Amino acid sequence: MMSERLLEAARFSFKGLLEPGDRVVCGQVCAEPLTLTQQLVADCGELRQPVEIFLGALFSRTFDATSSAMRFLSYGAIGRSGMLADRGVLDILPERYSRLADLFASGALRADVVLLQVAPGDGDQLSLGLASDYVIDAARKARVVVVEVNPDVPWTHGSPLPENIRVDHWVRAAYPPLQLEPPIMDAVSQKIAMHVASLVPDGATLQVGVGALPDATLNALQDHRGIGLHSGVLGDACRRLIASGAIDNSRKGVDAGISVTNTVCGSTETFRFVHRNPAVEVRHSRLTHGAQLLAKVQRLHAINGALEVDLSGQVNCEQLQGRQLGGLGGLLDFARAAREGEGGRGITVLPATAAGGAYSRIVAKLGGPATIGRSDADTVVTEYGVAHLRNASLAERAQRLIAIAAPEFRDGLLSQLRELQGGAR
Repeated sequence: MMSERLLEAARFSFKGLLEPGDRVVCGQVCAEPLTLTQQLVADCGELRQPVEIFLGALFSRTFDATSSAMRFLSYGAIGRSGMLADRGVLDILPERYSRLADLFASGALRADVVLLQVAPGDGDQLSLGLASDYVIDAARKARVVVVEVNPDVPWTHGSPLPENIRVDHWVRAAYPPLQLEPPIMDAVSQKIAMHVASLVPDGATLQVGVGALPDATLNALQDHRGIGLHSGVLGDACRRLIASGAIDNSRKGVDAGISVTNTVCGSTETFRFVHRNPAVEVRHSRLTHGAQLLAKVQRLHAINGALEVDLSGQVNCEQLQGRQLGGLGGLLDFARAAREGEGGRGITVLPATAAGGAYSRIVAKLGGPATIGRSDADTVVTEYGVAHLRNASLAERAQRLIAIAAPEFRDGLLSQLRELQGGAR
C-alpha cells in the first residue's frame, strides 16, 4: 500500500495541509526527515503560515533561516537549536526526556502535524531506523502524518513503524540522512577522558551523549572489556568501541549481547554497521530512559557534559552567561539511575574554564538553573582531576571541587566560598 501511494519529493507540498497555529513535530538528530523539513521551511516562508515546530536535538542547518511566522519549542537548546534561542524564537519545555512520550500520548502536548523518517524493509515491514521516540506517540494523536521513506536509512532491530499509526502521505526522500561531523578532540578533552576511563571498571554499562568529551571518553576505553551499552545515543565512537571488542554487553544484567540505544547518529559507516545488525537495537524512549528498566541495568555509568558546577555540587547544563546552550534531555533519567544503582556512577564532565580560559566553570554560585541538584551530585571530572561528591558534606565538596578547578581560579573560589559561608551566618 505504501509503495502505491509513494510521492516523489517534487510533487509534495504542505500547502493545504497546514492550519494557522499548527504545531509540527518532526524527528531529531539524524532521524530528521530532511526532505520534509526543508519543504516545510520553503512552504511556510511562501505562505507565511504561523506554525510552531517541536524540535529535539538539532544538528542540521534546516532552520538556520526561517520565516518570521515560525516559532520553535524544544526540551533544550541542543546542537544548532542554540542558534534559534539566540534569535529569540525558541521556547524551552523543561521536562525530562522520558516524560515526552507520555505527554504527547495523553494530549498534554499537542501535535497537529507529524513528520517521520523510515527505512524501507521487506514488503511492507518498515523500520524507524535511526530513532524511536516521542514522535511516534505524537503521530498517534496528529491530524496529519507525513512519512519520508529513505532507502539510505538503516533498517534497525527493535524499531518497527507501529501498525496503528495512520499515515496520510508517503514521500520518497530526496536526500540521504544527516551525518554528524566528527568532533574535534583537543588536549583538554583527552585529559578528561583519561580521568573518566580510570573510573569505569570492566563490566560497566555505559550511557553517553554527543560531542567531543563523550567521544574522547569512549576512545579511552579501548582496552576495557565486558562493557555494556544502554544509552540514549549510539554514534561513531560507540561503533568503534564495539568493533574493538570492549563493548560486548556480556555483563550488564539485561539484554545480553545487545547494544541498546534510542538514537543512532554519526557517519555512513555507523549507519551501515547498525543496518540489520541483531546485536544493536533501537528502542522506544520508554524502554531506554524509563526508570523501571534502568534499575535493572548493572553498574550503569552515565557520562554527561555540563556548563558549570557550583561548590555544593549543583550542576547547570542549560544556561551560561544568559544564553540557552543545553537542556535536560535524558540527563536526569540516567544520572539518577546511575547514582542509585548498585555499582553505578553518575559522571559529570566539563573543562575547567570557558571562553579561552577567561572564566571558571567551577563556580561559587551557578549562573543558570540547577539541572542536577546537590542531592543528586555524584562525580565531577575536569582536566585537573576527579571530585567525588557522593556522601560528602558541603565543606568536603567545596574543597574537592576547588581542587579540580583551574589553578588560577582556586584562590578566588576559596575567597568566594568564605564570603558565602560568612553570609550564611
